[in-house]
Amino acid sequence: MALSQISLIAVQRNLARNRHGDHMTLKGKTALITGSTSGIGLAYAKALAAEGVNLVINGFGDAEAIERERQALEAQSGARVLYCGHDLTRTDQIEAMMQEAANIFGGVDILINNAGLQHVAPVEEFPAEKWNLIIALNLSSAFHTSRLAIPYMKQQKWGRIIQTASAHSLTASPFKSAYVTAKHGIAGLTKTIALETATFGITANCISPGYVWTPLVENQIPDTMKARGMTREQVMNDVLLAGQPTKQFVTVEQVAATALFLCSDAAANITGANISVDGGWTAQ
Repeated sequence: MALSQISLIAVQRNLARNRHGDHMTLKGKTALITGSTSGIGLAYAKALAAEGVNLVINGFGDAEAIERERQALEAQSGARVLYCGHDLTRTDQIEAMMQEAANIFGGVDILINNAGLQHVAPVEEFPAEKWNLIIALNLSSAFHTSRLAIPYMKQQKWGRIIQTASAHSLTASPFKSAYVTAKHGIAGLTKTIALETATFGITANCISPGYVWTPLVENQIPDTMKARGMTREQVMNDVLLAGQPTKQFVTVEQVAATALFLCSDAAANITGANISVDGGWTAQ
């Protein structure tokens, strides 16, 4: 069995020890996960589905593939899974998505801001429209979903806000000005939310993965090849994994297991934290 599977099972067993009667601690709660039709976001959804959580998934992609995933999550969770294909770069679309979740489920108990986009280019060549898009999707959308989710969480005196940050919330790399700026912003936003909600049973934390093998990482390889004049293999070994002492990509299951722990009662006093899951990258 893979290490990532073992870690996820361990977290699930720890959660099982916190049963109230026959019900899991998280059973019946509602989680909204942005950017959850693939990659890390889908792994979050699968981990929470296993706990019987209602889900609102969001993202772009092939409609039939998304519907298959939605049905699979619903079968796994025994709860309801809603797909919202709203555009998170538009405030009105975010508001519509959050309202739809509220209409169906009453509100969002667990908010995971995961949607993200990357573009690689030198600062002086970085397209202004790409900068605006990345800041809107990677940073501003997390502010808007959080501001709309918090009132319900305060009423319930319980909530979990988790941001998928990045090792780039703690350090920087060349040619990624918008992404690094957005992720540093996410870390600051999370700390502020944590302080404002600390007495309401709400926690807000970042998970900062190193390089995770996802479509986002794979798709940036050609741009990095061009920007640095490297081969694909050189980009993977000398750029992507250069800073990770383990020389291994982080898995989506490992990130999801961390989120599942942060949703548990055992993590009730972890708030405002930025948890690195980066193979030792930011320890250097």
